[in-house]
Amino acid sequence: MSDFEDEEGVDEPVLDDENEDDTQKEEERSPENPLTEEMLADSLSLLCKTGDGLAHAYVRLDIHEKELTDVSILSSFIHLRYVDVSINQLRDISPLNSLTHMLTLKADRNLLNSAKLDELPYLQIASFANNKIMDTEGVNHPLLEQLNLSYNEIVEVSGFEPVKVGRLRVLELRGNKLMTSIGVSNLPNLKELYMASNALRTLEGLERLQHLTKLHVRDNQIEKLDGFSENMANLQYINLRGNNITDIKEVEKLKCLPLIRALLLMECPVSDEDDYRIEVLISLRRLERLDKDEYTDDERQEAEEIYEQRRQDLAMATGTQEVIHTDEDD
Repeated sequence: MSDFEDEEGVDEPVLDDENEDDTQKEEERSPENPLTEEMLADSLSLLCKTGDGLAHAYVRLDIHEKELTDVSILSSFIHLRYVDVSINQLRDISPLNSLTHMLTLKADRNLLNSAKLDELPYLQIASFANNKIMDTEGVNHPLLEQLNLSYNEIVEVSGFEPVKVGRLRVLELRGNKLMTSIGVSNLPNLKELYMASNALRTLEGLERLQHLTKLHVRDNQIEKLDGFSENMANLQYINLRGNNITDIKEVEKLKCLPLIRALLLMECPVSDEDDYRIEVLISLRRLERLDKDEYTDDERQEAEEIYEQRRQDLAMATGTQEVIHTDEDD
C-alpha cells in the first residue's frame, strides 16, 4: 500500500447529521450522573509503580460511554497515565488538571466548549473530537505530539505558544468552521496537518512549516494555490480534493516544493479539463501520483515530450536559446 493512500472515510463525523439535533437535545435533558468510586473500581487497570518507585497504583482508566456528567473524583487519582472519558456528557474536565503524570487523554464526543487544561508536563496524545469547542486556547503541553480537535466549532487557530508546543507533530482540525489557516504558523515543527471540511478560501501561514510532510485540506473553498514556499522542503502529500480550483496554471505554484510526490485534485473543476493528468505532470515533473493513480512510464514520456516542445517553441518565439529553468535544475 502506498504511503500516501487517500484517506477515504476519515473526514466523516462520528454523528449522523440527521440525528445530531435529536442527540444534542437528549444530552441537554440528561440528569446528573457523576463518576463514583464503585464505577471506578471496574474501570481501572494496569498496575504500575508510582513515580518514586515506592508504591504501586493503577494507571489506566477507561470510562467511555457511561453517560457521565461529572468526573470531579478523578482529581484524587494523580497517578493516572492513560485516560479515556470519551462518549459521555461532560462539560468540564478541569479535575484532570491534577493528573500531572497523564500521557494520553481521549475526551471525544462530550459537551466540552473548551480543551483548556493546565500545562501537563508529560501529556503526549490528546483527542477532543466531536465536542462544542470554540477555540484552540489553553492547549500548551510541552511533550504533546498529537492533538485532535476535529468536528468542533473552531473558527480560528490561536493560542498556541511555539515554545510550549514545540513537540507537536500531528494536528487534526477536520470539520470545524475555519476560514483561515494562519494560526498554524506558530507550530513550526508540525509534520501532518488535517483541515478538511472547513471553510478555507486561501492557505496562509504555511510557509513556516518547514517540517510538514502531509497537508490534508479536502472539501474546502480554496481557489488559488498561493501560500506555499520553498521553505516547505519536506512536503510530500497534498490533498486538495473537492475544492474550487479551476485554473490548471495554479498547479505551477507547487513547483517550489522539492519533494512533492502525491497530489489530489479530484472533484475540483480543474480535474475536468482536457489532458488534466498530463498538464499537471508537465508542471510537477517529480510527481508520482495524481489522485488515486500513479503515473505510468508512457505518461511521463508524453509529458517530457510536450514540455520539451514547448520549451523549444518559447525559445524560437523569443529569439533566444536561453536555457529554461526546470525542476531538474533545483
